[in-house]
Amino acid sequence: MRNSKIERCTAETSIRLSLKLDGSGENQVSSGSGFFDHMLSLWAKHGRFDLQLQCEGDYHVDAHHSVEDIGICLGSAFSEALGDLRGVRRYAHIILPMDEALILCAVDLSGRSLLDCRLDIPAQKVGDFDTELVKEFLLAFVRKANLTLHIRQLAGENSHHIIEGCFKVLGRALSTAVEIDPKAAGEIPSTKGVLA
Repeated sequence: MRNSKIERCTAETSIRLSLKLDGSGENQVSSGSGFFDHMLSLWAKHGRFDLQLQCEGDYHVDAHHSVEDIGICLGSAFSEALGDLRGVRRYAHIILPMDEALILCAVDLSGRSLLDCRLDIPAQKVGDFDTELVKEFLLAFVRKANLTLHIRQLAGENSHHIIEGCFKVLGRALSTAVEIDPKAAGEIPSTKGVLA
């Protein structure tokens, strides 16, 4: 049962989240931002992760706290659902086109958090969403999920397409990385015997 439930309440946000890794992509997301809801739904659908998310945040300030805290909760849930990583494929990489945008994503469920994010998003805002928050979300997610993520924009001019490509490609790459490899079932995919 590779799933997790997280609740996190601070003076800035109140978040309830449930995640099932071996799902079908069913999701109900209410982050407080319509655009971010769309991106998280794409991540879940393309990763085939079942995701339930409810966030009440201090949007009277801005979206930063909510987006970052959702990244923290989603990363924590992802790590908890994976457990000790026995039998997973561990690595995955994908290049995904989204119209004129082309995004590369490579992941390693290494047990060590690292983000190398190279995006050139032209607009400061898409809908109600500050585009600089894409990196803030990814940083928070990677730190709590304990994984290595490289994401590159190889082409793209439309800010919506670039960001959408990022969430789709991340979902698909993670879906492959978390798959149980039948040739290595029960094994830790590391010569160290532990991923950390």
